[in-house]
Amino acid sequence: MTADRPGRGRIPELSNIPWSGPRAITDYARSGRDLCRDLGQEFATGADELYAVLIRSYKGHPILAVLGAPDVRLRARRVVKRLKRAAELEKGAGVELVKFHAQFRKEFVDVLPQANPEKRTSSFNWDDD
Repeated sequence: MTADRPGRGRIPELSNIPWSGPRAITDYARSGRDLCRDLGQEFATGADELYAVLIRSYKGHPILAVLGAPDVRLRARRVVKRLKRAAELEKGAGVELVKFHAQFRKEFVDVLPQANPEKRTSSFNWDDD
């Protein structure tokens, strides 16, 4: 994270992986998938906990008793729905990272032996698979 923009820095688990060869791309996809899975699980768990906290925080409130306490549950569901949607999107991001890795293998690794990569000058090591 940078000092001037907290929370906007690169993710060290991913940014520390150099683009040095197919193994690096595999590691990148695997680390990204694991991060997405963890973040999605945290959002899902957080949504359940937040719902309970929101409901409990207004239980017995005198104004809500007059206005109708069931409204609190509806409002809490609306708020928590956004967090649950974020959890689903993180699951989707993890799936896309698996597809990213498979597409890389299909487009480059599977066809490179025929393309003779030794003649190219690059720091990308195609033999580290």
